[in-house]
Amino acid sequence: MKAMVLTDLLKIEIVEKPDPVIQKADDVLVRMKSVGVCGSDIHYYKEGRIGNQVVKFPFTLGHEGSGIVEKVGNAVKNVKPGDRIAFDPSMPCFKCDQCLAGRPHTCRNIIFMGCPDQAEGCLSEYIVLPASSCFKLDDIISFEQAALSEPLSIGVYATMLAGNMKNTRIAILGSGPIGISVMLAAVNYGSEKVYMTDLLNERLSLAKSMGASWTGNPDKEDIVDYILREEPLQLDIVFECCGKQEALNQAIALLKPGGKLVLVGVPSFDNWNIGTNDMRKKELSIQNLRRQNEALHPTLELISTGKIKPEKMMTHTFTFDQVAEAFDIVAGYKDGVMKAMINF
Repeated sequence: MKAMVLTDLLKIEIVEKPDPVIQKADDVLVRMKSVGVCGSDIHYYKEGRIGNQVVKFPFTLGHEGSGIVEKVGNAVKNVKPGDRIAFDPSMPCFKCDQCLAGRPHTCRNIIFMGCPDQAEGCLSEYIVLPASSCFKLDDIISFEQAALSEPLSIGVYATMLAGNMKNTRIAILGSGPIGISVMLAAVNYGSEKVYMTDLLNERLSLAKSMGASWTGNPDKEDIVDYILREEPLQLDIVFECCGKQEALNQAIALLKPGGKLVLVGVPSFDNWNIGTNDMRKKELSIQNLRRQNEALHPTLELISTGKIKPEKMMTHTFTFDQVAEAFDIVAGYKDGVMKAMINF
């Protein structure tokens, strides 16, 4: 089969690999149909690492995907050959203390697709994964929507961690795919007003068209001053979705006493600098987020029922042999890209 592998920083090439085969009773062989390019893929593409997860070249990226079941192991009951599926790229052990406590996303022995030293990614013609990661699709859901369900599930999970969203006034700092995913979930769950920021005007325009109440560019205006004039009692929740120190500082200034800061973005640095004075005086809560936990199925239901409509996120579509071009465009924020999709 053909696979797209990262052979060096900023370099992706097509290579031939042996076709994967079913080895375990719960294995599922999947023919890939659509893959979304994620921000974490771009970290590996540009920097070769996220924290202590360091790429060893060559390596296959990709974890947002969908496909068709080709073959299943003899213990698989939830899907069959011919089924259209989305998949959870997280493969927990289901045996450790975290899994048994209902936290498979922080499994002690987790294997995550497209993560160095764990599992190869899905930018290949075929993949094998456990049946527990496979979710059968309704006919109404396209392969592209199914691939988007993975980042969308992070947005859904972020709002679950934030608590009751009904009638809340919130800010989402960073209007990339994850920020948009949080916004779509927050609006669905009842947020009254959603302020969104980004450094790219094209992303702000898209966020506004998809449901944001207000958008602003911190490079061009004092977004804290504007929002606080609109919201003198400050905000209930702020989602930091860009992994930037400046955004964290803005979040603390925007939150009301007793407010909650949800850290969703993946920083390129090792340590946040958190001012203790406002954090202490306002008694703010900080909630970190690790991917998603049991939110993929609810997300697919939200897509299927039309409660979440993510189609506008898919600004660019590429064929499999155009993966290098797709990564270059996403890494450089070129051509107003929000989400690049690779279709097989």
